[in-house]
Amino acid sequence: MAETLLFNALREAIDEEMARDPSVFVLGEDVGHYGGSYKVTKDLYKKYGDLRLLDTPIAENSFTGMAVGAAMTGLRPIVEGMNMGFLLLAFNQISNNAGMLRYTSGGNFKIPLVIRGPGGVGRQLGAEHSQRLEAYFQAVPGLKIVACSTPYNAKGLLKAAIRDDNPVLFFEHVLLYNLKESLPEAEYVLPLDRAEVVRPGQDVTILTYSRMRHHVLQAVKTLEGRGFDPEVIDLISLKPLDWQTIGPSITKTHRVIVVEECMKTGGIGAEIVASINDNYFDQLDAPVLRLSSADIPTPYNGSLENLTIVQPLQIVEAVEKTVALQV
Repeated sequence: MAETLLFNALREAIDEEMARDPSVFVLGEDVGHYGGSYKVTKDLYKKYGDLRLLDTPIAENSFTGMAVGAAMTGLRPIVEGMNMGFLLLAFNQISNNAGMLRYTSGGNFKIPLVIRGPGGVGRQLGAEHSQRLEAYFQAVPGLKIVACSTPYNAKGLLKAAIRDDNPVLFFEHVLLYNLKESLPEAEYVLPLDRAEVVRPGQDVTILTYSRMRHHVLQAVKTLEGRGFDPEVIDLISLKPLDWQTIGPSITKTHRVIVVEECMKTGGIGAEIVASINDNYFDQLDAPVLRLSSADIPTPYNGSLENLTIVQPLQIVEAVEKTVALQV
């Protein structure tokens, strides 16, 4: 077991897959000689050359469209968004092209494309650099959406995403890049469509993902001291959702809290709550609670920024509230 940082775990995944498969290449702004905005591709151009670490102009719609075309010809492109918010400039290429071409071509084309990069609310990065795009793309048919949360799952999931024959949006949180964990030296690949039961419990199911996994685990320390026994599930796969893991947890605990950094209106949590009410309503002993970010552009001011996202104390209060409720 070797300890590594999350951004290095991602780099290892890309390096191993590029070595394994010559059709894998990376493109984006400053991914080559600069090594990526968060050093995920540092020095890989020395090993694989400039054409497999392709520095592009600042033109997200153009190079994302080029990546879709490359995927159609049998290559396996990895698009890095310097910041995931910038990929809104390529919304058409991701939704109308990447998401739909396998279907609209009658299966004649596969789109083995990974679009990855930093997102989420950082530390005073301002509104345009604090985007959470998972809800924007949730409604697009044909896409898989994955959010990593630890160095271990980041590496295993990215390797799986690169090997997948469908377009995968791979979300990394800007504040998790320096998270440290020991990784197996042997190769491993994780399934893209499975959630992780981080902590088994009996009192309430907490569904979360990305950075909020760590806020939830902070809250759990307090909750354990107060006699609560929450079950924590890291969703990981945001599309499709893993109901084979979520469903049995709901039927065991009969209470659910969704904790997300996504915006409340139309967010991932909104879809989860709707699906729970559609399929597990009779299993609930209390209404589903949803803790989400405020529906405002993220302030630059640090104190105001913290007020817009869910904090561990709010999670503690939500658990105490829902466990006390009975319908």
